[in-house]
Amino acid sequence: MIRKLVYGMDLLLGRDKPGRNLTIYEDDVFIASYSKSGNTWTRFMVANLIHPEEPVTFLNIDHVSPDPDLRTRNFLKKCARPRIMKSHHPFDARYRRVVYIVRDPRDVVLSQYHFQIKRGIIQTGHPIEEFVQRSVIGHVNEFGSWGQNVGSWLIARYNTPGFLLLRYEDLKERPEEGLAKIALLLGLKTDHEQLAKAVELSSADRMRKLENLQADKWASTKGTRKDLPFVRAAVAGGWKSGLPHEAVAQIEQAWGHIMRALGYETVTSAPRDAKPSLLDVMGLPQ
Repeated sequence: MIRKLVYGMDLLLGRDKPGRNLTIYEDDVFIASYSKSGNTWTRFMVANLIHPEEPVTFLNIDHVSPDPDLRTRNFLKKCARPRIMKSHHPFDARYRRVVYIVRDPRDVVLSQYHFQIKRGIIQTGHPIEEFVQRSVIGHVNEFGSWGQNVGSWLIARYNTPGFLLLRYEDLKERPEEGLAKIALLLGLKTDHEQLAKAVELSSADRMRKLENLQADKWASTKGTRKDLPFVRAAVAGGWKSGLPHEAVAQIEQAWGHIMRALGYETVTSAPRDAKPSLLDVMGLPQ
């Protein structure tokens, strides 16, 4: 009862964190992804592009590109528009302009595994095969499984106006090109020098240095293990040495059809009689 009264008072005063109940404006832009897919890095690049006069840090990123799951309703109402916000939620029809970052799920699961150890949710040495099994059925976090989250956006929004799909791996290989596409969606006029500067200010090395200085004050890392970084290797393909074959097979069996549609090569055998998926029919790149 007391908890309900406190929540009711927070709601009345605008101190609640709206999450999916956020009031959305026509000009809002969402940088969306499944968790551990490069969302923070993408927000750093976009924020550094828009605000070159004040380099982005872990202490101001949530002001420049807020998360409705972490910021209060009052705070979000006062943000300058257009608001550029973070989201890990599955498809929401109210989101008009969306940059959706997708990452190889084998790397995503591996990154989530290490992050949950950092947060103390699981212990060092926890069987990764068990973690993968829980990931596949969507029991690792509140945003469902990788397949549920990614699939919801692809089915509903692929190739529609205001929706930009970017692969993390392509962003890593050609960050300025990817950032230019985001700038176009935002209606920003940019040049090579501006894009290059934003990419430089958002490099993994710089983010690691900032993390070392600011981890104790940033909401996502405050109170977590200091001996394990939030910004890890930040590379593509780490699963090849970090996941056992059985875990890779589990992931590919569950999501192989989506992975292949997005251009991720699977390495375990697929069923010979596999029929074309809905994503194949939609014409997603093979």
